[in-house]
Amino acid sequence: METWYRVHNVDQVDTPALLVYPDRIVRNIDRALKFVDGRVDRLRPHIKTNKCKEVCQLLLQRGIGKFKCATIAEAELLGIAGAKDVLLAYQPVGPKIDRLMRLIEAFPDTHYACLVDNTDAALQLSARGMQKGRPIAVYIDVNVGMGRTGASIEQIERLVLDIQLLDGIQLVGVHGYDGHIHDKDYNLREQQSQKAYSVLETAYAMAQVSTTTPLTKVIGGSPSFPFHAERSDVECSPGTFVFWDFGYAENYAEQDFLVAAVLLTRVVSIVDHKHLCLDLGYKSVASESPQPRVKFFDQRIGEIKMQSEEHLVVEVRDSTDFKIGDALYCVPRHICPTVACYDELQVVNNGIADQVWKVLARGKKINY
Repeated sequence: METWYRVHNVDQVDTPALLVYPDRIVRNIDRALKFVDGRVDRLRPHIKTNKCKEVCQLLLQRGIGKFKCATIAEAELLGIAGAKDVLLAYQPVGPKIDRLMRLIEAFPDTHYACLVDNTDAALQLSARGMQKGRPIAVYIDVNVGMGRTGASIEQIERLVLDIQLLDGIQLVGVHGYDGHIHDKDYNLREQQSQKAYSVLETAYAMAQVSTTTPLTKVIGGSPSFPFHAERSDVECSPGTFVFWDFGYAENYAEQDFLVAAVLLTRVVSIVDHKHLCLDLGYKSVASESPQPRVKFFDQRIGEIKMQSEEHLVVEVRDSTDFKIGDALYCVPRHICPTVACYDELQVVNNGIADQVWKVLARGKKINY
């Protein structure tokens, strides 16, 4: 039976808690780098999974200097951590434009860029860039099939021309997120990834003819990572790999990353001879998916019967095998929103929980 996740001083850790294991995180980073043949310039990890300065620093220590993020808080976290190149993978509107400008001013050693997918947004960004006398770097966001954001191929040429006519912004690349690709079947995923790449490549060609400056291509997430990693002309943006989870482990086994984040919970009530109640409600683990939302290491834990805000009821063979306060360990189905449930991560080194890492970008704002 696996025991790597067990914490010897578990009596000192309150629950529910999210445990992380730095040695396994580092091994995952090295594994991700192997996918791109060690070329750190081709890996642009998305930090929406970890939201944590110390994890970003582990990535930086491995030579990774480019990052992607989804929020202004995450972008600020990367500036604090000392990242050199940050893509805010979001089209800022309203007050977010001013917040981005303040970040650009506050962290002059970090190169910030953002997404744009229409002329109205480009005009707003241009106006603020001209007002500040500092051009804003932009990537054209391309709809590669997800249908969430991004310009269509039919809109690309006009958008490129509009951007080129504007002062205050500078086109630096094209971006495509293929979050609609999540099939377990490897071959089908590969085919879908190729289709998404073809759309981005078409958009790139249309954009590149308008400028003598070499443009960058950024594409993909975790499910499509192995396929885009084989394309030497793109930057890849997986994020889940640092912690991994049982949902991705089941669906994308070929990636072979290690689970490096584990939930710790305790028995708070013995319901009857077949059921226990744990302190792991849906405020403590991502709840957008159907049950099971967690996978227990302890094989005595059976079906999840009920979950509410602060409680989780599970079925067991014999509840007399357990006592009040027993610690149990499980892996979430979806780690990214699970991390966002916690203010801090309990860091486990050699079986001892001996550090705390703040989830600094959990909220919407740090300083700017």
